[in-house]
Amino acid sequence: MLMTTENGIRLSYNDCGDGPPVLLLTGTGAPSSVWDLHQVPALRAAGFRVITMDNRGIPPSDDGAGGFTIADLVDDVASLIEYLDAVPCRVIGTSMGSYIAQELALAQPELLDSVVLMAACGKSSLVQRELAEGEAKLIEQGIELPPGFLAAVRAMHNLGPATLADDDAAADWLDLFAASGAWGPGVRAQLLVSALPDRHDAYKAIKVPCHVISFEHDLVAPPAGGLELASAIPGATYRTIPECGHFGYLENPEAVNRELIRFFRAGSRETLGETV
Repeated sequence: MLMTTENGIRLSYNDCGDGPPVLLLTGTGAPSSVWDLHQVPALRAAGFRVITMDNRGIPPSDDGAGGFTIADLVDDVASLIEYLDAVPCRVIGTSMGSYIAQELALAQPELLDSVVLMAACGKSSLVQRELAEGEAKLIEQGIELPPGFLAAVRAMHNLGPATLADDDAAADWLDLFAASGAWGPGVRAQLLVSALPDRHDAYKAIKVPCHVISFEHDLVAPPAGGLELASAIPGATYRTIPECGHFGYLENPEAVNRELIRFFRAGSRETLGETV
């Protein structure tokens, strides 16, 4: 389904089920379909209305070729929540999707019930900023790396050591990464947005209940960064999911789904165990 915001931005979304609304936000370069295999059915079975969307830069949403800011992505999400009459909304973000959710919780808390921030941080490392800017430059210059090499780089960047050591599992991931093809100008804009400045001080003003989930072997947003983020957000809770990398919601979906449902069913930060 498609909607057009007041600013003329086209957004693609899916909305299914009944119950309290949950919106899922993907990371850089990822379509909304990444949630369909594991998170959407688990959340629906738990009694939630599940909304997914393609961020600006991922067709059939606006291609974002002209560039955009994190504020633009936040406005897109806010517009969709209001359009779907999904206030107050529970939001799950991963990676760049978490960055959007963090900024939304800061800018428009009245739209939100609670937020889960996966593979999240409050500041990108120097290496991550250089990597994002370098990949954006490759796209800008039209340089296409060999598909097998690019797939291997993405696997090393996003998967945990157990998956990488299992040739059968790794082969499936390599096929998936290779099939996704080269990224275009919309993802280039996402890459440039996804490199976070230091936002820890700003996030001290977040009042929305937040739960931060890190993945044990995440090289992009390491657990130390997730813990630092949770420490900055008043009352936030924190947990690490073991034996997975940056794509932990796909590598260890059962553990992730249990954590999501537990948090949303609790309706409170007080029963989540580890408060920082």
